[in-house]
Amino acid sequence: MRLMRVGAPGAERPVVLDDTGQAFDLDGLTAEVDGPFLAGSGLARVRAALAARELRSVDVAGERVGAPIARPPAVVCVGMNYAAHAAESGAAPPEQPIVFLKHPNTVVGPFDDVLVPRGSEKLDWEVELGVVIGRQARYLDSPEDALACVAGYVLSNDVSERDFQLDPTVSGGQWSKGKCAETFNPLGPWLVPADEVADPQALGLRSFVNGEARQDSTTADMVFGVAVLVHHLSRFMVLEPGDLLNTGTPQGVALAGRFPYLAVGDVMEIEIDGLGRQRSVLAKASGASHSTQSGRG
Repeated sequence: MRLMRVGAPGAERPVVLDDTGQAFDLDGLTAEVDGPFLAGSGLARVRAALAARELRSVDVAGERVGAPIARPPAVVCVGMNYAAHAAESGAAPPEQPIVFLKHPNTVVGPFDDVLVPRGSEKLDWEVELGVVIGRQARYLDSPEDALACVAGYVLSNDVSERDFQLDPTVSGGQWSKGKCAETFNPLGPWLVPADEVADPQALGLRSFVNGEARQDSTTADMVFGVAVLVHHLSRFMVLEPGDLLNTGTPQGVALAGRFPYLAVGDVMEIEIDGLGRQRSVLAKASGASHSTQSGRG
């Protein structure tokens, strides 16, 4: 099964897709796909209701697709986590995970516009495996304990502005300024439960710009796998249900110099085996008090 949220920004409602792609309303089970739902055995309850044919089928064709989880409490990200990506960036694979945070309002739907910030000249794409936390992860004893804290997996695009991220006259020596602009994390279309992903370290992931291939790799190239990352992070922060963990991107980004950076009107498409495909158009950000097409996601 796959969980989606559909509807206008800020008014999304959750649905579940069965193996045939038919959508069913989750009204009566939950009003939202969020931390309390995930921590309260929400996925198991949806699966049971679906198997018992207790859910009402709905037609979601033509509806906007929001992010598959409601605005997460935290978006935790890992940099340089693919060996080939580190190499193309001129760096050795890190000995410890490189960790940074994104603002939760970066999370938008998988087909929403991505807004180009004022002054941006080096906008980049990053297809990533997203991990959704379903149980509190705090001082875990081992990586083997970590996967029990994972609710499911999502397709994530860690959009980055490289000058804001890496130019010391702008960044101040840290990455978050290049990661936190509104709409910089298209997410979804689906949340796939963890027990329906046989091996998170054996997923193909790809990106395209204006129809041309950019990234083509596998999560097997991760320096630190999902279990290691969740265990490691639990030593330094408490991961809560509903949090999103972005696990890094493979080689093939504009930062490496092989491809041009993004511009207004460009189309980003990304995909991961079993987790769906996104399509985002680059649009110019308007004034400081504007509202976006994407909304909360």
